[in-house]
Amino acid sequence: MIFLDHLINGLSLGSIYAIIALGYTMVYGIAKMLNFAHGDVIMVGAYIAFCGLQYWGFPPVLAILVAMVACTILGITIEGLAYRPLRQAASLAVLITAIGVSYLLQNIALMIWGANPKSFPTTFINGSSIRLGQLNISTATIITILANVVIMVGLTLFTSKTKLGKAMRCVSEDRGAAELMGINVNRTISLTFAIGSALAAIAGILLCSSYPILQPTTGSMPGIKAFTAAVFGGIGSIPGAMLGGILLGVIEIFGKAYISTELGDAIVFAVLIIVLLVKPAGLLGKPMHEKV
Repeated sequence: MIFLDHLINGLSLGSIYAIIALGYTMVYGIAKMLNFAHGDVIMVGAYIAFCGLQYWGFPPVLAILVAMVACTILGITIEGLAYRPLRQAASLAVLITAIGVSYLLQNIALMIWGANPKSFPTTFINGSSIRLGQLNISTATIITILANVVIMVGLTLFTSKTKLGKAMRCVSEDRGAAELMGINVNRTISLTFAIGSALAAIAGILLCSSYPILQPTTGSMPGIKAFTAAVFGGIGSIPGAMLGGILLGVIEIFGKAYISTELGDAIVFAVLIIVLLVKPAGLLGKPMHEKV
C-alpha cells in the first residue's frame, strides 16, 4: 500500500512536470529555442492566482483564468521584446537573454511580493480527498493527473487538426517555406509562447496546491526538472513531454522514498544522463539531421 501511495504521488508530481515540459517542448519545437524563463512564468502565474484568492476575493475558477490570461500576455510580451529581435542571432545570445529574463522576473517578484514565503490558499483543488480501500487520494492529485491528460490530448488534437496547429507544424519544419506559403511566422511563434505561458500558469497553481509554499524562486527547480523531462521524453514531442514528466516524477518520488531523500534530485539527473547515452534524442524523440 505504501508502494501505491508513492506511485500516485509520483504520477501527480510527474503530471506537473509534464505540463511545464509541454511549454518547453512547444517553444523548442516551433521556435527552435530554449525559454529558460518558463519556470519563472510559472511563479508569476502562481502569485497572481494567490493574490486573486487571498486579496481580491476571486472564486478559484476566476483566479485561475486571470492567472492564465496574465501569463499569456506575459509570454507574448517576453517573446516580442526579448526573443523576436534575436530571431536571427546565435543560439548562445538567445540562451543568455533567456537567463536574463528569468532573473528579471525573479527580481520583479521579489520587489512586489517580498522574499518571505507565502502559504498558498486552500481551494477546491486541495480541499478534500477520495478514499479507495486503504488508499486516500487527494483531490489535488486527481485533478493534476486529469489536467495533464486533457492538456496533452487537447494539444495533440490542436496541432494535428486545426489550421493554426498545422501552421505551427509548418513553421517547425521549415520557417522559410512557411513564409512563402503565406504563414505569418511571427504570429505563429507568439501563439506558441501564449499557449506555453497559459500552461505555465496552470502548472504553477497545481504545483502550489500540492506544495503550498510560494516564493520568487518557486519556479526555478521545477522549471529545470521539467526541461529535463522534455529532453528525457524527446524535446519537440508532445507525447514525449508527457512521458518524460511522468517518468521523472515517479523516479524522483521512489528515489527519495527508497534510496535517499538528499540524493533524490541527483538520481533524477543521473537517470537522464544514462538515457541520453543510450538514446541521445530522448525516448520518443527523432534524430535531427542537418542540411548541408
